Amino acid sequence: MSSQFVDHVRIYFTSGKGGNGAVSWRREKGVPKGGPDGGDGGKGGSIILRGNTQLWTLLDLKYRKYIKAEAGQNGSGQRKTGKSGQDEILEVPLGTVVKHAETGEFLAEVLEDGEEVVLLEGGHGGRGNWNFKSATNQVPDFATPGGDYTELTAVIELKVLADVGLVGFPNAGKSTLLSVVSEAKPKIGDYAFTTLIPNLGIVRYRDHRSFVMADIPGIIEGAHEGKGLGTQFLRHIERNSILLFLIPVDSEDIEKEYHILVKEVELYNKDLAHKPRLVVISKSDMIDEELEAEIRAEIPDLNPLFISSVAQKGLTQLKDRLWEMLTEFD
Repeated sequence: MSSQFVDHVRIYFTSGKGGNGAVSWRREKGVPKGGPDGGDGGKGGSIILRGNTQLWTLLDLKYRKYIKAEAGQNGSGQRKTGKSGQDEILEVPLGTVVKHAETGEFLAEVLEDGEEVVLLEGGHGGRGNWNFKSATNQVPDFATPGGDYTELTAVIELKVLADVGLVGFPNAGKSTLLSVVSEAKPKIGDYAFTTLIPNLGIVRYRDHRSFVMADIPGIIEGAHEGKGLGTQFLRHIERNSILLFLIPVDSEDIEKEYHILVKEVELYNKDLAHKPRLVVISKSDMIDEELEAEIRAEIPDLNPLFISSVAQKGLTQLKDRLWEMLTEFD
């Protein structure tokens, strides 16, 4: 697998402890019994995730197994507040999801450029003794401690964000289609699992419009249980607006292959059953119009589009149909 594409990391996080408030007394020439002047402690640093559209992988986090924010400094005399601890701000791709490593509980997600999610809040600064002076207590000799740090072991996953996700068995022609209709240059071959990472491509449409298409690595029967590339890549399908099921025309049983793909997707996540979908038959340059009509008659419920990436057949109609689906609910 490409060392550049990382979509799953496990990290132990610690926020910064807050600085303690100070117990201090004003000491100046001519003021032998000055009042309290202990300053507050600084706030501890937080752990923050920030969305960045320029990133497409979690590679920058791959080797950072332990991330700790800076502690706040203690307060001091003359009511001086301690310096706050520096936040740890982690730039992440859009579609990043954070889960508790032990329980699997969903904790946060980042979906927009510049969006900031506070994963762990730093400890609050303690209050210095000058805060506690009152008519009944002129000489408070106590301060409060800074808030404690918090810790978390989290799994951070990336779910590719795309308008259209290509779903199909290995060798269905997904990479070829993506390379033809977009500017992406995925690896293409005639053997299973040529695509080992999700590839994204921008598909140019009419009037300077465009949409994003993702080639998800090939699914096999049993993928939802981890077979083949399994659940490594099924999660990327969750972020696609439309699922494009691509089945080659030389499949032994087109309808059966379609239902296997649908089953794997829905067993992985039942909510995916409600996503808009389009069935596309690839490599249709291998058949004539008569055979195409026969295949259509055999699978009327699928209402498929027939295309050929190599022969540039049906690609305009495909883009028209996808755009229509994408804008249907705008």
